Amino acid sequence: MPEKNFLNRVVSKVNILPDGMRAQALTLTFGRAIRFAGTAGVRVEKLTDYEAVITLKNRKKAQNHIGSLHAAAIALAGESATGFLVGMSVPDSHVPVIKTMHVDYVKRCTGDIRVEAKLSVEQVQRILSEDKGEVTVPVTITDEKGIEPVKCEYIWAWTSKVRKEKTS
Repeated sequence: MPEKNFLNRVVSKVNILPDGMRAQALTLTFGRAIRFAGTAGVRVEKLTDYEAVITLKNRKKAQNHIGSLHAAAIALAGESATGFLVGMSVPDSHVPVIKTMHVDYVKRCTGDIRVEAKLSVEQVQRILSEDKGEVTVPVTITDEKGIEPVKCEYIWAWTSKVRKEKTS
């Protein structure tokens, strides 16, 4: 199990709440910390050391001109799930940063979406042990019909919060 950073300690406390309260508390916590995710309506259903599950409803504030979820909202949902998950492991002395988002829109999205992101034990160990690096976070986004309207890849980097001065 990863060493607990601040975010991980907060989520661990929330995860002891009853099922009915857990998602609401996680959603409120992340919605306040990452305002764009809160504005779009990202809902955190599950967050552990190795897995994140979020949902996004097809509501007016996240829709495009044809009434389905906006491309940017779908990309945000994937970024949120992968970022929350990486953020659970990055030591407090470091900061996670999205490095690459590659999103291929392959089908029209129908209704709400569900996003599942996972990290392996080995990936988490790398995040904890390397001063800086990057990790590709596997993520699957499905719509109400169980179809994957997008194929995506999110690469997250981490680095020390303290910048080291270069010597000439």
